[in-house]
Parts: sequence; C-alpha cells; structure tokens
Amino acid sequence: MSDATITLDAGGMAMDPAFHPELYDGVRSRRIMAFLLDALAILMLMLLASAVIAVLGVFTFGLGWLLFPLVWPFVAIIYSIFTLGGLSSATPGMRFCGIEMRTMNGGRMNVGLALISSIAFWASVYFLTPLILLVALLTRRKRLLHDMATDTVVVRSRFW
Repeated sequence: MSDATITLDAGGMAMDPAFHPELYDGVRSRRIMAFLLDALAILMLMLLASAVIAVLGVFTFGLGWLLFPLVWPFVAIIYSIFTLGGLSSATPGMRFCGIEMRTMNGGRMNVGLALISSIAFWASVYFLTPLILLVALLTRRKRLLHDMATDTVVVRSRFW
C-alpha cells in the first residue's frame, strides 16, 4: 500500500466570510483599537527620533534639524514594514488585539507587500481621515481601500 496524501487548494475560499465567518468576527473594532495602540507606539518612536535629531542638530550646527520633516513618514512606514512584513504579519497593536493581515489566499505578508500596504495606508489616512472606515462598512471582508489595493485582508488570529 502507498501513503498517498491529497491536498486541496482552498483558492478564493481561504478567506471567504461565507465559509469562515469566525475570521471576521469583531475585526472592525479590533482594527480601530490596534490602530490607536500602534499610533501611540509610533508617537513614542517619533519622540525618540526627534530627540536624537535635536541633539544631532546641535553637533552639526543646525544641519541635522533638516531631518525633522522626515521623522513622521520614516518612523511610521518603517514601523509598519518591519512589523507587517515580519513572521506574525501584524503590528504590535494588531497582535495585542488578536488580528493579523493576510493575503487573499491566506498567505503571510512579505516585506515588499508590507511596504506597498504601509504607503497606501498612511496616504489614505492622510487624505481620508475620518472617512477611511466607511469602506469597511460596505465590504463583506471588512476591507479598507489599501487592503483592496494590495489584495490583502485583516482577520482574527488563530490564537484568539
């Protein structure tokens, strides 16, 4: 006898709310809380980076202070890239709230996709806040515009 293994590809059903409604239960509220926690973490990192730039500016006779406009985009995007593109596919705020970002076929994020998603997210926050969450009210998978642009979805972690 042979040990044959049959594997089935879930395809588009991997993240379908009709087949897996438990993945989307409470995602919107958890996502809002995760954003607030991550915004607080980014603020702390920005304050640290600003302090370093302030000291650097003194030693460079003011030239280092030219880096101040880059603090917000650099810190926010780097934070998102390293956390979303990591093994957990979630920022610390998302992990705390029990959610993670996945591709539509159920795969984890990679660094390139995290970069594109992060830039699209912060651009949409910049231009559409507070209207950014309205799209999630109208989609089955509770996706936002940047999720649709990068073909990703935020679901509950399997650990919660």
